[in-house]
Amino acid sequence: MGVVGIFLIIHYVGASGITRPIDNKFGDQHLKTTVPLVELHRLRYGQYPQSLRELQFIGDWDRIALNSVRYYTTPDGSKYYIEVEHGWMGKPVLDYPPEFWQGTGYSPMLRPQRE
Repeated sequence: MGVVGIFLIIHYVGASGITRPIDNKFGDQHLKTTVPLVELHRLRYGQYPQSLRELQFIGDWDRIALNSVRYYTTPDGSKYYIEVEHGWMGKPVLDYPPEFWQGTGYSPMLRPQRE
């Protein structure tokens, strides 16, 4: 089986929804790893990073989480929006109560508009 065949199998398995629980589990962990790193940066430097590449003192496992999310911030670094792009194989469906975000700079108003 060639590379294209393997890619098609992975695509169809992911699209089937069978991996949804695992995607949600991994996605949840990616978010819960990234948010504290972003918040720690603000605590250290007084503002949120303009890019996740600015985060310092991260571990190898943290990089997996950081590569699984999209991050948006305001120009002044006062607020941010974060979304998980992929869990294990596909995009997770995650929902958190407002209390989860309490005390953070998370702002759903920064979510990019999709066409």
